[in-house]
Amino acid sequence: MTKLSVNINKLATLRNSRGGNVPNLVKSTKDIEAFGAEGITVHPRPDERHIRYQDVSELKDVVTTEFNIEGNPIPKFIDLVLETRPTQVTLVPDAVDAITSNAGWDTVKNHDFLSDVIKTFKSNGIRTSIFVDPDVNMIEGAAKVGTDRIELYTESYATEFPTDPAASIAPFVAAAHAAHATGLGINAGHDLSLDNIKFFKEHIPHLLEVSIGHALICESLYMGLENVINMYKHKLV
Repeated sequence: MTKLSVNINKLATLRNSRGGNVPNLVKSTKDIEAFGAEGITVHPRPDERHIRYQDVSELKDVVTTEFNIEGNPIPKFIDLVLETRPTQVTLVPDAVDAITSNAGWDTVKNHDFLSDVIKTFKSNGIRTSIFVDPDVNMIEGAAKVGTDRIELYTESYATEFPTDPAASIAPFVAAAHAAHATGLGINAGHDLSLDNIKFFKEHIPHLLEVSIGHALICESLYMGLENVINMYKHKLV
């Protein structure tokens, strides 16, 4: 069964829009785990427009499942991860002004940088994952920098899926086979939803984990958080 990690950034965005502490991220995290999620994902950005660095510090002793911290490995982020020591760190090449993640790493061009960062995290017992496009060359590059896993950036799949499911999934199937052949674990995320997650799961071999936030929270506005989490889990079996 593929694990579901719930990204709680959107809950932080809602809280920040009003000030105060509603919704309370500590309580929300405990509830999400109680509802069946196998992991919690946070993605702090330098401007702290949703998850704040202080949130991560407060959550490190709360999360009882897998804790996944995503972000661009700038010095402040690296320090936060080393202080928190999550189960997994996912490296994402975010520009400072990016609204959301919009590209995977060029693992060839950034080989030396990624190798150094990954070595630091792994020496501290933190599993590493790299956000990549479904490009076999980039996946082979990821294997060479020493990462444990890749996270397939699935926006193109989600965009194409409604009109051509077979075409939308094809590059991801090839990417998954390439990753498995090099010994990399396979995660996935970005714009996955209840509409497209089952097809993705059925066609991607060796899929260990998906990280879902925006769609899951939006769907929960209509159907309830507990219901939606279990709907995802049913589709990921």
